[in-house]
Amino acid sequence: MRKPVLRRTSPLYAALQLALGGMLLSLTMASAQADDAPSAPPQSPDVLLGPLFNDVQSAKLFPDQKTFADAIPKGDPLMILADYRMQRNQRSFDLRHFVDVNFTLPEEKDKYVPPEGESLRAHIDGLWPVLTRTTDTAAKWDSLLPLPKPYVVPGGRFREVYYWDSYFTMLGLAESGHWDKIEDMVDNFAYEIDTWGHIPNGNRSYYLSRSQPPFFSLMVELLATHDGDAALKKYLPQMEKEHAYWMDGQDNLQAGQADKRVVKLADGTVLNRYWDDKDTPRPESWLDDVNTAKSNPNRPATEIYRDLRSAAASGWDFSSRWMDDPQKLSTIRTTSIVPVDLNALMYKMEKIIARASKAAGDDGKSSSYDAMASTRQKAMEHYLWNDKEGWYADYDLKSHKVRNQLTAAALFPLYVNAASNDRASKMAAATESRLLKAGGIATTTVNSGQQWDSPNGWAPLQWVATEGLQNYGKDSIAMEVSWRFLTNVQHTYDREKKLVEKYDITSTGTGGGGGEYPLQDGFGWSNGVTLKMLDLICPKEKPCDDVPKNRPAPAPAAVKTQ
Repeated sequence: MRKPVLRRTSPLYAALQLALGGMLLSLTMASAQADDAPSAPPQSPDVLLGPLFNDVQSAKLFPDQKTFADAIPKGDPLMILADYRMQRNQRSFDLRHFVDVNFTLPEEKDKYVPPEGESLRAHIDGLWPVLTRTTDTAAKWDSLLPLPKPYVVPGGRFREVYYWDSYFTMLGLAESGHWDKIEDMVDNFAYEIDTWGHIPNGNRSYYLSRSQPPFFSLMVELLATHDGDAALKKYLPQMEKEHAYWMDGQDNLQAGQADKRVVKLADGTVLNRYWDDKDTPRPESWLDDVNTAKSNPNRPATEIYRDLRSAAASGWDFSSRWMDDPQKLSTIRTTSIVPVDLNALMYKMEKIIARASKAAGDDGKSSSYDAMASTRQKAMEHYLWNDKEGWYADYDLKSHKVRNQLTAAALFPLYVNAASNDRASKMAAATESRLLKAGGIATTTVNSGQQWDSPNGWAPLQWVATEGLQNYGKDSIAMEVSWRFLTNVQHTYDREKKLVEKYDITSTGTGGGGGEYPLQDGFGWSNGVTLKMLDLICPKEKPCDDVPKNRPAPAPAAVKTQ
């Protein structure tokens, strides 16, 4: 039988409450002042709950650390925290009971059971409403950030919208004809830029300190294929604001310095890196981060936390790409690496803003952004190409040279049409010989146990490879990537009747592994890329709902180099 805890009606409780009155009054006044400031971002749960949050996560009350990060306090967190401080040293105290009394835990939705005999395409089309959420309001202390329009979540444990995931989800929505949903999601991201100055990792308070790979301009470009230049002009202000967020701090940088998301190399070249404004454990993976930092006492814990968070900003959390020792996550140093994919996306952003500015009649601004893109392209070709190996790679700010590791990120310059024909050909050869496996493109050639390493293959990287190779007329390899990945997806679906977050590409029909949490079903970006690839491999006059047993002959894609 559970022993009684301290009751609010007891004399002891009243005395303790009075003793804490002054402290609570000052904290409440500070909280009210924060509430009165409309521009002040909401506090993440680890800040709101302090020692209570740390103790719950340390106690491993839930299998997934994200559970408590997403829990909603039933009352003022300051009062809950005061109660906790008074009760926790009582011999009868039960932490799980305290949490159940004071918090509403996230509810798991009933598992979606698809109708019998559905094709792959029909299954995905049926998932769109299942994955759609509407949260235009949220409880006062909820970590969820409300958004004005409906949005599509990835699925599984991910109950909120995620930034770069959403672009690949939108590609599938377009194939399904849901342009209204695409516009809703673009509106939501524009709202976040206007509200927070950037698009956070996801619409949670604990994600506000970082963004993710900047795909907003590509979302606008996608919408413009349906709505025309009106979409480019409508979202031009938000695209410029996002560019300013990524470039914030560049004006005050000296050569060899870095500030937030901007680095200035010794010759004055300006490029971007991933960054998180905080240097504490991630609330959604609090205990994992604490243990990672403890495993390397030779580095300051805050430095490790920052690099872990910045890797989460990259979307590649985690990968040997960011580590000195692939087998030791504590050697991660994301902030001292200039990523090739990020800078390719920044180049694309600048090109799209230039196009949007021209559509809006501002030729001067258009020329300015075109010049920025041209300068960045030259910098990428100089610093992010490994001539010895023959592929694009990240630049190391500590060693002052390009890194040797080949990753699927190397295909981003082809994806955004920023590569020369010669280098695109070398990338195609490296992709075919080093990355292409039975079930698609490998994320890296290293098997570290991290989820953004071999043997995992991720849907967005498959599409980046496919479209990037097609941009340079490498249709045969591009189709091989699509065919192998689609076969992987189809075989998994045939066996398990679901799409998953990631796939093992060493064979076909197996979901991926590694990382901090179990394999997730759903799954937004896998759905989107699968639909794009189905429509790519099958002739328009004879579309396919499943992967055909015999590969159709593809129509050659036009070469679109710049």
